[in-house]
Amino acid sequence: MNEVHLSSEDLAPLRNRLKRAKGQIDGIIKMIDDDRDCGDVLTQLAAVSKALDRTGFALVAAGLQRCQALDESDTETRDRLEKMFLAMA
Repeated sequence: MNEVHLSSEDLAPLRNRLKRAKGQIDGIIKMIDDDRDCGDVLTQLAAVSKALDRTGFALVAAGLQRCQALDESDTETRDRLEKMFLAMA
């Protein structure tokens, strides 16, 4: 099976998104430690969840762009990327 590896240029924005999500998670932990309102905590959890989902979709999209350069007969890699995309749904 062919693997799809992304360049550092492709990965940089994904890494930045994950660092922001990590900051959000740290903020949520502090909210819990500070006994903040459950509704506020859930709002932040929903935001970080959406941020992580978008990062996953961006990763798959970057992989699909790389996949466009593949030989048409490389159905194995295309199938793998499709499975990755559907796992995000």
